[in-house]
Amino acid sequence: MQPILIMTAVPQEMTLLEHALTNTVRRTATAFEYAEGTIGTLPVLLCAGGVGKINAAAATATLIERCRPRLVINTGCAGAYPGSGLSIGHLAVASNEILGDEGVLTTGGWRDLRFMELPSFMQGKRAYHNEIPLSKHAAEKAMQLADYYGVFLMRGRFVTVSTCSGTRQRGETLARHFNAIAESMEGAAVAQICLRSGVDCLEIRGISNPVVDRDMSAWDIPRAAESAQRFVLKYLEDLDRPELSAFMQVAPER
Repeated sequence: MQPILIMTAVPQEMTLLEHALTNTVRRTATAFEYAEGTIGTLPVLLCAGGVGKINAAAATATLIERCRPRLVINTGCAGAYPGSGLSIGHLAVASNEILGDEGVLTTGGWRDLRFMELPSFMQGKRAYHNEIPLSKHAAEKAMQLADYYGVFLMRGRFVTVSTCSGTRQRGETLARHFNAIAESMEGAAVAQICLRSGVDCLEIRGISNPVVDRDMSAWDIPRAAESAQRFVLKYLEDLDRPELSAFMQVAPER
């Protein structure tokens, strides 16, 4: 059976998942350490690949090449943009990921890769610039599962940045420009590698803070990380028991 690959940025974001892993073996692929085992009967790999797009892309590509997973789940924490309706401890699932600062700063303001006529990558004749789609099927399953358990889960666009938004003004600008709900430092990198590789990608994040003027005393990273991991465990449990998931049937994509 093809495994599920779960990617996080830091170990704190996979502590509960690792605790749930049985028959655990620790391995190294290139420079990336990961844990391999089972959750229920599902083969699962866990990797904290590091902070930022470079680490996330390299780790994801390395492990996809090694294990050919049927699904990549990218989980961890995120900041919620002003006006999103998300609060600390809430969960969000990405419909699309945006490369939020790949582009050029001109006298007329910031412009994206489409303006520069530089695709982020090509798939056949289709050019992808700053926006990367994730698996609609996996995200819809997550939304239905959240509804079944009465868990608050919002679906929308996420923005991935190298420089985090540390002011409310910056958060409002990105939220408005991209019609986005949340921000992280790795999501688009993982999503793009999955799309290149033909592997479904699901991104679930817990909200650790609102994107306002930076005040880490008001953040709650442990709560956000725990919320995300507990939901991922429910998602894995559902995958492990398809015979009990009649409520999870999703219409085929068109």
